[in-house]
Amino acid sequence: MTKQFRATPFPPLSPESTADFRREVLHGLSQPQKRLPCKYFYDQAGAELFERICELDEYYPTRCELAILQQHAPAIADWLGPGVALIEYGSGSSRKTRLLLDQLREPAAYLPVDINGDQVRETARALSRIYPRLPVCPVEADFAHPFTLPVLERRAARRVVYFSGSTIGNFEPAAAKELLAGIVALCGPGGGLLIGVDLKKDPHVLHAAYNDRRGVTAAFNRNLLARINRELRAATITTPSTIPFAGASKCIS
Repeated sequence: MTKQFRATPFPPLSPESTADFRREVLHGLSQPQKRLPCKYFYDQAGAELFERICELDEYYPTRCELAILQQHAPAIADWLGPGVALIEYGSGSSRKTRLLLDQLREPAAYLPVDINGDQVRETARALSRIYPRLPVCPVEADFAHPFTLPVLERRAARRVVYFSGSTIGNFEPAAAKELLAGIVALCGPGGGLLIGVDLKKDPHVLHAAYNDRRGVTAAFNRNLLARINRELRAATITTPSTIPFAGASKCIS
């Protein structure tokens, strides 16, 4: 039997954010090929569902990256160097990142960046307990657009952006180029980028990864429709539970 998921309540968006949300939804759904920005998947309920997706047998990216970090984290830390300010885009629960933090030499700070403010602050509190000597500075922001980093107490030797999960694949080429240019500007001279990029996969592997048997990915996608209904009072949107779901290997941002 498919497990049912309930949305967790979360604070409403500000008027400005709601206006942006409405504009992007109307624009995306008015296109011949319907699309919605991936960032809106990650309200509190969506973030919780995505954490469940990462634990699924069919969803290989998280498992592969954990294996890479378990094997190569010391070498990666050597490349990052001492005194680094590590800036993670789309940090979520920072589960994988802990393997890297364990190996860093006197890091200046860890700055998790996520659009879900509640999650990024909760994660920062948890990490501060695990790493009491590490400044953990959460940033609530949409990393696809320019944002400001907090001033650090300790001067960093360099800034490095950590962008995992093959999330770059969610972006169309022009948007990906713009994002990467923004990372260059953010990191400055001597900065770096540690990025996870997936390779081509057998279509059957991709289909299984995005059409899991337990229905978690379907719930993750339908949660966005429920969010549109709730926050934008979109009475014309079909009841999410009645919409057939067919996962795709790419989410358009």
